[in-house]
Amino acid sequence: MMTTVVGMLDRLDEIAGLFDGYRVFYEQESDPEGARRFIAARLESGDSHIICAEIEGRLVGFTQLYPSFSSVRMRPVWVLNDLFVDPAARRRGVAQALMRAALAHAMNTNAAYLTLETHRDNAPARALYVAEGWKLDDEYYHFSRETDG
Repeated sequence: MMTTVVGMLDRLDEIAGLFDGYRVFYEQESDPEGARRFIAARLESGDSHIICAEIEGRLVGFTQLYPSFSSVRMRPVWVLNDLFVDPAARRRGVAQALMRAALAHAMNTNAAYLTLETHRDNAPARALYVAEGWKLDDEYYHFSRETDG
């Protein structure tokens, strides 16, 4: 049976391992120690909210939410920044459970909305988002600019 749990420091090594897998999926070089430091800093400072999926006592996926605010709505918002499922646990509803837990967290914190972005080539993720009721933003353009050389 699968459950979702809030990521805590007592599961740091497991979460960091999943996070490293997430980064490798996005074509970054594996860096287990860097992943551990990054996740530890997020959990220690409380500047992200991590939700994990657990099957038979083992963490098999996670999503990481970052807080932000809507000035217009004068309410918090959450950015669903990371979502990853261990390849061995895919096609078991893990990503769907994580997305639903993220939505529940946003609702419980009175957030105006939950937002995410994904690569145009990530058809499986896009299909999941649509199936879960997410809408593609066709009203606003989103811009970004790299800050490192």
